Amino acid sequence: MNVLSRDQQIQIIACLTEGQSIRATERLTGIHRDTIMRLGARVGRGCAELHDRMMVGVRAGRLELDEIWGYVGKKQKRVQRHEIAHKGDQYTFIGMSASAKAIISYRTGKRDSENTDLFIQDLRERVIGAPEISTDGFHPYKNAIRDAFHGRAHHGVIVKTYSVTNLAVKEAARRYSPAEVVAVERDVVSGAPSHISTSYVERQNLTLRMTQKRFARLTNCFSKTLANHAAAVSLYVTHYNLCRVHEALRTTPSVALGVSDRVWTIGDLLDATLAIEPNRPVRVRRNFTVIDGGKV
Repeated sequence: MNVLSRDQQIQIIACLTEGQSIRATERLTGIHRDTIMRLGARVGRGCAELHDRMMVGVRAGRLELDEIWGYVGKKQKRVQRHEIAHKGDQYTFIGMSASAKAIISYRTGKRDSENTDLFIQDLRERVIGAPEISTDGFHPYKNAIRDAFHGRAHHGVIVKTYSVTNLAVKEAARRYSPAEVVAVERDVVSGAPSHISTSYVERQNLTLRMTQKRFARLTNCFSKTLANHAAAVSLYVTHYNLCRVHEALRTTPSVALGVSDRVWTIGDLLDATLAIEPNRPVRVRRNFTVIDGGKV
């Protein structure tokens, strides 16, 4: 038996962070999909802890907040009563620095008041001072930001109105083409925000859908378990902050934000996260991969 090499692990993580599905990664690397998922989940858990340690004491003048939709296991309409907590719609809340383009805080869960409060509380613990905050019209943001920042944050809300789809247009055009924005309203909730916009975080949502296959629409690459979905989000966020060079910044968001002094490689990310997670030997046998002697 051969131990799964560091280069193979780097190749797997590189595929998972560049929009490849689990089975596509299996075909590209020749490593069994179960091993790929276990390595991805393990690195994802390490990424969550790494992000938690690094993103503290952040100074950000303006923050943009948004939620991106995904689902786990099945569509919401097919979820049964006992599956509500861990199946169906699962939103990822993202708080981004507008200047450094860095993801400061994130949370995956249902789009409700409880998760909104927890997300904003986590964001409050990571940033210093009273930044400007821009959100969409999701109502729980108002109370959550007021309570977490004690009314000192400059909070603005942007609401976009989309055109009604023309019923004469063919079904394919309605499904694949976004509706046109016909009106934009900006309201000040508290303080005096100078600029109310969520354009940067919405553009980041596109990057997330392009680089994490689980978020691609109209495919069968959706997450099957909530734990793996959360690990994939953590892997994306940490790779985005530390390894992915932003075209406008010409460096990574973490360097621009000042929480890192260099651009990380995937090898650096792998070493840091596996040092956090307990080390388990990964071995390969023929065209199968086994972990701790168990064939998968």
